[in-house]
Amino acid sequence: MPDSPRIPPPPGDRPEGKKLPGTYRAFAAKFPEVAAQHERMADAVDAAGPLDAKTKFLIKIGISLGAGLESALRSHVRRAMAAGATEEEVEQAILLGMNTRGFPATVAAWSWAQVQFARERADREAAGEAE
Repeated sequence: MPDSPRIPPPPGDRPEGKKLPGTYRAFAAKFPEVAAQHERMADAVDAAGPLDAKTKFLIKIGISLGAGLESALRSHVRRAMAAGATEEEVEQAILLGMNTRGFPATVAAWSWAQVQFARERADREAAGEAE
């Protein structure tokens, strides 16, 4: 990966590069220009309107639920919480998918969020932060 340019994360989106999924890092290393274009599009979409970061990530949780994307949902849960969302707000964003996507998909998404909540708690404990 030393010959590949580092793809910068969108502002405020991914504060720690270590949180980027390994698959994404591998893809970006192999196809740096494609990844760079993807990031530029993400930056443009992010700046296209007035929504704050927390709201955008809560919406992305709903989109991830609808698409059945577990890894994306967990990533957006982490980002929403970093932007100030509570577990209750994340859970409501997931519950809003119930009538549109259905009970099984909503419960699956809720379970994926629980995994991320547990990871967040473990990270805080490891860092010595209080609940």
